[in-house]
Amino acid sequence: MAKLNLRPLDDRVVVQPEDAEETTAGGIVLPDSAQEKPQRGKIVAVGPGKLMDSGNRGELSVAVGDTVIYGKYGGSNIEVDGQEMKILRESDILAKVL
Repeated sequence: MAKLNLRPLDDRVVVQPEDAEETTAGGIVLPDSAQEKPQRGKIVAVGPGKLMDSGNRGELSVAVGDTVIYGKYGGSNIEVDGQEMKILRESDILAKVL
């Protein structure tokens, strides 16, 4: 992926969702309307961290390249260079895939 011309603020991250499953485990092909929205994706940009009362920035526990699982309805959907992305707060991320 080319360099992303987007820099999230504070504790926000930009996630590129994985593609939705097009077939079931049994091999049935799902139409677009029946595919579930993915809740997993790869982080492509991170903000500098949340500004604390002390004036320092809190360190994020995720980094560019991490694969994460996030809440189904969390964040905002955006389109960047023709690709669907999601902007989430770090608190909307449920887990980091190892």
